[in-house]
Amino acid sequence: MPGRKVLLLVNRTKPEVLAALAQVREVIRSGGGVVAHELDTDDAPLTSMHNADLIVVLGGDGTLLNQARRAASLRLPMLGVNFGKLGFLAEYDLASLRQQAQEVFSGALPLPIAHRALLAVSIERPGQQPPLGTQAGLALNDAVIVPGPPYRMVELGISIDEQPGPAVLGDGLVVSTPVGSTAYNASAGGPILAPDTHALVLTPLAAQTLSFRPVVVAGGSTIRVQVMRANDEGPGRGGTTLLLDGRFSCKLCKGDVLTIRLAERPVDFVRNPRQSYWSTLITKLNWAKPPMMRS
Repeated sequence: MPGRKVLLLVNRTKPEVLAALAQVREVIRSGGGVVAHELDTDDAPLTSMHNADLIVVLGGDGTLLNQARRAASLRLPMLGVNFGKLGFLAEYDLASLRQQAQEVFSGALPLPIAHRALLAVSIERPGQQPPLGTQAGLALNDAVIVPGPPYRMVELGISIDEQPGPAVLGDGLVVSTPVGSTAYNASAGGPILAPDTHALVLTPLAAQTLSFRPVVVAGGSTIRVQVMRANDEGPGRGGTTLLLDGRFSCKLCKGDVLTIRLAERPVDFVRNPRQSYWSTLITKLNWAKPPMMRS
């Protein structure tokens, strides 16, 4: 059976990646695979599969997040090799990739795949002629509304499946996928979801009430968020802002309506079968780690 053809995406801003690049190419070759094409990890949309059947991303978790959005339309499985600090999403490092090269690249065995949901976010701006209706983009972790300069509180009206919900008065809102539940959502006090859970999490940011708790909704839900009060710094990027996976997407104005739901197709990641999600949660994020006891 012929080996797998690899589209190699390289974060050349990381010196560790550049130092290990020749080794990665050799690991792919020694495992029976071939590098079909090699590209930098920029933001240019990937419109060609380059005759590949597997994407290997060299970088860190942030690199893998960006490239998952970039390559979503190709529907190729992605394998992340961690050269960053945490390595929570990128399940392989150079050592584990070398140890499992035959299983990954020879094509003799099916790849262990994890399907991970993406958020699809669109925005409507009533009152403009013609009305603005744009696809803001995709997110693997979260869609976050932040107040922006001059940092006054914002007010957001929420509806779920056309049913009116509460208004959030505070510093914004996080809408998270299960994968992203360990990111901004967890830092803001939201729950951690197992990554294969079919659900979404809504977590307010510094809500001006003690009674607004994070909520988990069904994965098939459609969430609409109306911007009822926003900060406006004029032209440019200041003011209330939508972030997708921590990156600027667009400015938001009073009256904007965001529609957030799970995308029709997930992104497929190659799992490291010698590592479990829960052990990673414990070792990388110190989940439920007891306090240090003094002797």
